[in-house]
Amino acid sequence: MKDSLLSWEEAVTWLKNHPDKQQLVKFCYYDDPIEEAAERFYKSQEWEALQQKISPYLPSKVLDLGAGRGISSYAFARIGCQVTALEPDPSPIVGYQAIESLIAKTGLSIELATEYAETLPFPDNSFDIVYGRAVLHHAQNLKEFCQEAARVLKPGGIFFATREHVISKKEDLQTFLDNHPLHHLYGGEYAYLLQEYQEAIRAANLKLKTSIGPFESEINYFPKTREQLKDEIVSILARRFGKKLAIVLSSNLQIQKLVTQSLSRKSQTPGRHYSFLAFK
Repeated sequence: MKDSLLSWEEAVTWLKNHPDKQQLVKFCYYDDPIEEAAERFYKSQEWEALQQKISPYLPSKVLDLGAGRGISSYAFARIGCQVTALEPDPSPIVGYQAIESLIAKTGLSIELATEYAETLPFPDNSFDIVYGRAVLHHAQNLKEFCQEAARVLKPGGIFFATREHVISKKEDLQTFLDNHPLHHLYGGEYAYLLQEYQEAIRAANLKLKTSIGPFESEINYFPKTREQLKDEIVSILARRFGKKLAIVLSSNLQIQKLVTQSLSRKSQTPGRHYSFLAFK
């Protein structure tokens, strides 16, 4: 790692300034205009899958933790939710000034708070949904983060942490950090064991409904599409049943579920994505 690290804004700017990194920039929704990036997320398979997971609770009062540029806040607001975006970074590129720009350009109603998730400035039982996209692994204190999320969540409310980096053993952490495209620049990435996330959520007196594996939902396997994953399922099934039967079997939702669960269990890739859905 470099002796002098960049800020998160500087690291993302470095990424955006490299022509060979533009696909990654779009996958991360760092591209401009910001309102077009936010609309692309709103139309994504990831957002579609997320809505399906929590549809009985929408629209509602939502807290978006570590909101970044506000793409998720935008999507929640687009479907009529009362949204508060929590983002302590003031950056006009990746922080709350970017969210202010998004609000100004779209006219959507999004409240803004600039504190950290470990010390939320809200009363108990304030929100129906507390959500964070790829934010829990950045927590300064994982247990305090979850405890604060639980505190401001209404009884019966949802805590949904998506796209969290998972490692199989502590020795895998450095491999993940070495392979991350920006960690060497700003030093802010991390990953936890699966059970560390689960224990922190349960310690906050939240009821963990499900831990969604890396291949079990578009929420986790984006930027891969469901069509690309289905092609992979066909290839796996074809080894045993032949191509024609594999194509037929791959259309069966139960078989899809069994294969993706198996792939998720077998995956040992450092930093693979899991999502956690819990209730208060």
